[in-house]
Amino acid sequence: MTAQSLSGGGLPPLLQLSNVSKSFGGIAALKDVDMTLQAGEIHGLVGENGAGKSTTMKIIAGVYHDYDGEMRIDGTKVHFRSAREALAAGIGMVHQELSTVPDLTVAENVFLGHQPLTKMGTVDWARINKEATRLIASLGLDIDPRTRMGSLPVGLQQLVELSRVLFSGARIIILDEPTSALSPPEVKRLFDVLRKIKADGRGIIFISHFLDDVLEISDTVTVFRNGKKVATEAAATLTKDAVISHMIGRGSIGMHMGESAELTGDDSKPVVLAAEAISDGRQLRDVSLKLRAGEITGVYGFMGCGQIELARALFGKTRIKHGRFLLNGAQKSFKSTAAARGEGIAFVPENRRMMLFRTEPVYKNISIAILDRIHRLLLKPKAERDIAGTRAKDLQIRPPNPNMMLGSLSGGNQQKVALAKWLTHLPKVLILSEPTRGMDVGAKEDVIRIVKDLRDRGVAILVLSTEPETILTLADRVSVLRKGMVAKEFNSGTIHKADLLAAA
Repeated sequence: MTAQSLSGGGLPPLLQLSNVSKSFGGIAALKDVDMTLQAGEIHGLVGENGAGKSTTMKIIAGVYHDYDGEMRIDGTKVHFRSAREALAAGIGMVHQELSTVPDLTVAENVFLGHQPLTKMGTVDWARINKEATRLIASLGLDIDPRTRMGSLPVGLQQLVELSRVLFSGARIIILDEPTSALSPPEVKRLFDVLRKIKADGRGIIFISHFLDDVLEISDTVTVFRNGKKVATEAAATLTKDAVISHMIGRGSIGMHMGESAELTGDDSKPVVLAAEAISDGRQLRDVSLKLRAGEITGVYGFMGCGQIELARALFGKTRIKHGRFLLNGAQKSFKSTAAARGEGIAFVPENRRMMLFRTEPVYKNISIAILDRIHRLLLKPKAERDIAGTRAKDLQIRPPNPNMMLGSLSGGNQQKVALAKWLTHLPKVLILSEPTRGMDVGAKEDVIRIVKDLRDRGVAILVLSTEPETILTLADRVSVLRKGMVAKEFNSGTIHKADLLAAA
């Protein structure tokens, strides 16, 4: 059954956006966006990070209500003031980060927040289990509703969360990166379920960076770029290359900084840290990587591809189940972050708040990693300030005052402090996750200069980012991660942004 037949010919669309715009602090995030979703249609939505996809979905789902333009459901104008209002109107969203409760049963998760009660006012457990069984079975799943949610694979947990949205009565279902953490069999199972939902006359908005998945499951695909809708076409008429061309702009390849790069990987440089066929039993599967002295290795991939897990495994934050690490040729087992630090490995995570103290002065944030080297029995604040002052000058932290509270600095300067923390003693290996995310142009240039200087001083550097421009600007060689596996490696020659998007 097609979307057209389900829409009833002359009936209005299930959902329609007209000239929708949204700004944050005077900066336009969406500009006059039009979009239509028919009953019985799966509508794919793609675009680079920051293209406007998430903003659009939050408007539809009632999270953002201060926007310009018009939204209609079944032809009737609506303007939701909260997510609760949107849900009451039949709009449900399954986020990339699951909101299930692992210690509750499957049935309890399906009815979370909406448990039916008996006449006595107690929870009707018999009805919950019976209704959950029926709802889950309608999706083609055979799961005991009394199973603890956390014991299920991620793919099944995602389908249980989807069943919760269906239970709410949602006719418009928004799926945010639903396949990012799924194995191929789990993706197939999800797609089978989505086709059943589509056949019931509901509308699905399928947001994903994985273009192959979008083209396989969608009836229609809309592409966003720089806050604007740039294309809407039938999925059957599109190719992956055509979608990428819409995403990055025709003729723009290689025209701007970070759009292309000449890779200069040098296999004669010594391997400092090697990961050989490592797996963590969840996200990473047989990942191999070599980090060489005086080189920047870039790891590119979409959100959920396994970058964060790889960084944490290399730094001893998570344990691997298979494979091994070699440091300067000797096998190592990083059982903790302290063990990794002791071997000369430094890590700046994607979330600066994980490693910085915003209510403490800059000098304390910089010196905390080397307190054991500075102090024996008594603290020496002057020594800490002197070291921090030198680092602030070297890294051009602005203002260069080590006594300032960290929280008063800009995001870019906080990132420099995060780098300075590890550079009081030069590491052998530096792992940087999203090192330039959320920075203005000037701050990005400063961080890029700092990272390249460290490379030239012989540090083996790993840069992990979902921003292709960052990878192309920094990397000497690139590995592309896709769903926890290395999909492609680029070691030399010219590489374009489109090459990364296609491989991911």
